[in-house]
Amino acid sequence: MRKKRVLLLSEGFGSGHTQAAYALASGLRELCPAVQTRVIELGKFLNPVVGPWITSAYRKTVSKQPKLVGMMYRTQYHKSLNRFTQLALHRVFYTQTSQVISQLKPDLIVCTHPLPSAVVSRLKRLGLDVPLYTLITDYDAHGTWSSPEVNKYLVSTGLVKKKLMAHGISNSRIEVTGIPVHPNFWTTYDKSELQRQFDLLPLPTVLIMGGGWGLLSRNTLFEYMTRWRDSIQIIFCVGTNQKARESMLANEKFRHPNIKVLGFTNEISKLMDVSDLLITKPGGMTCTEGLSKGIPMLFYEPIPGQEDENCEYFIQNGFGEMFQKDTVERWFSLLQKPYAAGQTRRDLLTKRNQYYDPMQCPRAVLEMMP
Repeated sequence: MRKKRVLLLSEGFGSGHTQAAYALASGLRELCPAVQTRVIELGKFLNPVVGPWITSAYRKTVSKQPKLVGMMYRTQYHKSLNRFTQLALHRVFYTQTSQVISQLKPDLIVCTHPLPSAVVSRLKRLGLDVPLYTLITDYDAHGTWSSPEVNKYLVSTGLVKKKLMAHGISNSRIEVTGIPVHPNFWTTYDKSELQRQFDLLPLPTVLIMGGGWGLLSRNTLFEYMTRWRDSIQIIFCVGTNQKARESMLANEKFRHPNIKVLGFTNEISKLMDVSDLLITKPGGMTCTEGLSKGIPMLFYEPIPGQEDENCEYFIQNGFGEMFQKDTVERWFSLLQKPYAAGQTRRDLLTKRNQYYDPMQCPRAVLEMMP
């Protein structure tokens, strides 16, 4: 009997969409090793020249004109991608999508970004007979996610379900599953071993993420934080942005034994375990990973639109605060009181268990597998 096959399609507009696809794929294999999975960033895969160029242009727009991004997000909030846009996407970038699906013969397609979801939806209107699930990777539901051909929506919270229903999606087509995280985030690593691995002292530790888009160097609060560098360790993760890393290392305020500026790493789950506070842009995936680890979070420079909504959800439910001078001072003081800091994290882990089950999304997909 042939193994079940799941094709997961994403896009590279921010790493969260693809991370969610890989997390779901890993979770499916963890729960059912007989399932075969394949993750593809569709635009990059089918058009390796133009796809990355468009992604780069989007990142520059987000970094330099966030208000424009927010305005476009709000004005198009209740609108799905129209038929003309779907046709243009299909003709320009995804003319080979049907061939890819035909070759891989998936039993189920899961899309973690609206664009491949729109393309597969069009193929379904043209006769493709494969169930399509769409996993929304934020704590909001923009209209571009919606399409009549989607068989099931997988969403983070009941509030997102209500927002989808406001777009005209029926209750029966929506499943509240939470956003999946990689199995590495399901377990807790030994802190003393991690301190040896990352050459850290047994001091309070703060992890800062989101530097890949060059945003860290703009915020003067990061320099302000360095005044605690003798008593608190600070780890900056700047991803693949080597220019940002070199710029920070050239700044004498960041040149200290207790400050580390890291490039790209696959060890984020371990870095969250060895850290006591996470400072991050409020991307849906990073916030969910932080939630799964029960680490307190401070959020900086949300992209107007979906990241504003992510912020609101996590702040309202007590998992984070905005990154401001007074919150930095309060949290850095708290971190130097080991019992109080430890109790804060234990409380967050207890609250996490009420809000989030990392197994729920892959389990739901397996239960709905045709």
